[in-house]
Amino acid sequence: MNNAFRIERDLLGELPVPAEALHGIHTQRALGNFPLTRRSVHPELVRAFGEVKLACARTNRALGAWANDRLKADAIDRACRELANDDLGGFIIVDALQGGAGTSTNMNVNEVLANRALEIISEIRSSRGDEAHDESGKRKAESENESEPSHVGGYEYISPLDDLNLHQSTNDTYPTALRLAAIRLLHELEKKVVALQESFQAAEKKFAHVVKVGRTQFQDAVLTTLGREMSAYAEAINRDRWRIYKCEERLRVVNLGGTAIGTGLAAPRQYIFQVVDQLREISGIGFARAENLVDATQNVDVFVEVSGILKAHAVSLLKICGDLRLLSSGPEAGFGEIRLPARQAGSSIMPGKVNPVIPEAVSQAAMRVIGHDATITMACAAGSLELNAFLPLIADSLLDSLDLLTRANDILRRHCVDGIEADEARCHELVENSTAAVTALLPALGYDRAGEVAKLARANRLSIRETVIAKGWLTGEQFDELISPEAVCRLGTPDISGCGKEKP
Repeated sequence: MNNAFRIERDLLGELPVPAEALHGIHTQRALGNFPLTRRSVHPELVRAFGEVKLACARTNRALGAWANDRLKADAIDRACRELANDDLGGFIIVDALQGGAGTSTNMNVNEVLANRALEIISEIRSSRGDEAHDESGKRKAESENESEPSHVGGYEYISPLDDLNLHQSTNDTYPTALRLAAIRLLHELEKKVVALQESFQAAEKKFAHVVKVGRTQFQDAVLTTLGREMSAYAEAINRDRWRIYKCEERLRVVNLGGTAIGTGLAAPRQYIFQVVDQLREISGIGFARAENLVDATQNVDVFVEVSGILKAHAVSLLKICGDLRLLSSGPEAGFGEIRLPARQAGSSIMPGKVNPVIPEAVSQAAMRVIGHDATITMACAAGSLELNAFLPLIADSLLDSLDLLTRANDILRRHCVDGIEADEARCHELVENSTAAVTALLPALGYDRAGEVAKLARANRLSIRETVIAKGWLTGEQFDELISPEAVCRLGTPDISGCGKEKP
C-alpha cells in the first residue's frame, strides 16, 4: 500500500482509507455501499450532530471521563464545536440515504471528530515551542499520554467509538440531532411565513377599494373586493404560521441517553439524567428527556405529525398560487384582474408572452412537499419492534420539505406578492358585465326582476348597469351604491329605499 492510504480495521477486516482523510473505515465502507442519492446528509443535521456530540462529551467529561487528560478532553470539545459551527461539514460525506438507521452518519461524525481532535492536539504540540518547557527546562506534561500519536488514524489515543461515541448509540443521537435540525429549520420557515402573511395583509389594504367578480366553481357568483380575496390568503397563511410555531413543542422531547433501545444500556444513570440538560444549554432550545425512552426510540410518529402540518402549509401555497395564476391569466383573453411582476420571457416561440413562473415554481415545491409527506408516513409506519430503520429517509424528506417551504415562501413574497398590481379598469368592466352584479341588486330588485335583468343584458349585449338604468329600475347612483366596496363587503343587507323593488 502506498503512502496515499492508511490501513484501518473493523469487524469485517481491513480497508485502505485516504491517508489524510478525516473519515475512517466505517465511512469508507458506507461510501461503497450506498451510492444512492449522490448527495450527503443535510447540513443542518450535521451541525445538529455537532451540538449533540458536544453535549455528550461535556456530560462525560463532567462525570470524570478523560480526567487525567485535559488536552484530549479539550480537543474533543473543540472538534465538536467546529462541527456545530459548520467548519467540518464538508467531511460528512456519506449518502443521505443509507441502511442501518443512520449508523453510517453517526460513524462518519465520530470518525471526523476523533481525527479532527487528533489534528488539534498535533497543532497544539507543534505550536508550543519553548512555552512547552518549565523553568527547569523540562518538558511540561499536559497528559499522561503525551507520547501517544496525534495524527489521523491514531485511534489508540482518541477513538471514534470509545471516546466520541461514549455512552451513546446511533439510535439516540441520530433522532435527537434530527429533532434539533428540524426545530432550527422550523424557526427559519416561520420567519418567511410571517413575511408572506404580512405581504398579503398589505395587499388586503392596498386593494380594499377594488370591487371584482367573485367566482365559485369557475362561474361568476357574487361581487367581492380584491382586498377581501387577499385577506383570505393572509388568514390561511396565518393559520399555517401558528401550526408551524406549535411544531417545536412536539420535537423538543428526545430520547438522548436511551442508547440502543431506550433502556440506557451501557450508560451511567447520572449521564442519562444530565445529558439532555447539557444539550438544552448548548442549543438554547428547551429539550426534555422523554418519560418513556423505549417508546421515544421505537416510535417516530412525531415526524408524521410535523410533516402533516408542513403538508397543510404546502396545500395553502398550492391553492393560493393556483388562484394567482387564474387572476392574472390572459391578460387580454383571461381574467386579467391582477398583474404579477414580470420575471422572465415566457416563451421561445411566442413573442411578448410572460408566464407566472413564480407561482408555478412554488406550486412545484408544494407538490414535492406533499410527496415527501407520503414518504415520511410510509417510512415511519415501517419501523419494527424497538427501532425504526428508515430514519435517514425520514430525515432527508423532512429537512428537504422545510428547506423547500422556506425558499418557496421567500420567493413568493419577494418576487410575486409584494409586486402584485390590480387592473382596476378590467375589474370594473367585468363587474358591470357579469351576472355577479345582478346578485348585488337582489335587495333592491328581488329575485325575479334581477333574473330578468340578467336575461335582457345577455340578449341585448348590454351591461347590467345599462340595462337597469334603461328599464328605469335603478338610477346610476343607486347601482353604483349597490356595487360599492362597502356594499359588497358589509355583513348583511341594509334597508334600501327608493329603489326599483315594489313595496307591498
